[in-house]
Amino acid sequence: MNDVRFDWDRSSRTGVAEAVLAEGKSVEQIVSVLRQALDRRHPVLITRLSEDRFAAVRERVGEALDYDPVSRTAILGTPEPARDLRSVGVVCAGTSDLPVALEAQRSLVYLGIESALYADVGVAGLWRLMSVADELSRHAVLIAVAGMEGSLFSVLSGLVPGVVIAVPTSIGYGVSSGGRVALDSALSSCSPGVVCVNIDNGFGAAAAARKMLLGASAGRQTPPGSRR
Repeated sequence: MNDVRFDWDRSSRTGVAEAVLAEGKSVEQIVSVLRQALDRRHPVLITRLSEDRFAAVRERVGEALDYDPVSRTAILGTPEPARDLRSVGVVCAGTSDLPVALEAQRSLVYLGIESALYADVGVAGLWRLMSVADELSRHAVLIAVAGMEGSLFSVLSGLVPGVVIAVPTSIGYGVSSGGRVALDSALSSCSPGVVCVNIDNGFGAAAAARKMLLGASAGRQTPPGSRR
């Protein structure tokens, strides 16, 4: 019995291709999706894939997988770049937040969007963020990844014109453990233009960024006052 029904048409329907969440799936289930993808010549992103399970999947599939151990993501095939979409900035507060930031960036690759990573620019050393503020202002959408108290979200949104997608991470200790403080900080931000995804949800942030850019692109192509 085939217990995996992958949504191959999701991109044409929603603008965002489906990815495989490895957590909770067996190696056999992951391999089943990849073999279907090979038959269809369809790229696939796998998230939350540990190194040992990646080795088992690679052995079974027998095809080259682009694997990144820090983000725990693997990409099969070569995603097609999106046309006429601006790049996204991925802003990472601390080096400890890199796994989630890289999941977001690798997800953007899968979704065909170029990106630039700005790592270790948390507000504990505000000069680090200010040193790249001009570059950050060039992006229409920024994905901000931070744990602890999540202050990066509000500070960044107060500096740049683009939309800030906050990704709280589970990095932290004491009252900050598990990412709930960073999540509350994002949701209660007094800086307008901050939206939020779930804790550690780098893929969700990338998907939201693509939908924002697609919506803006569609708006540019529709003359004012016209009907669609």
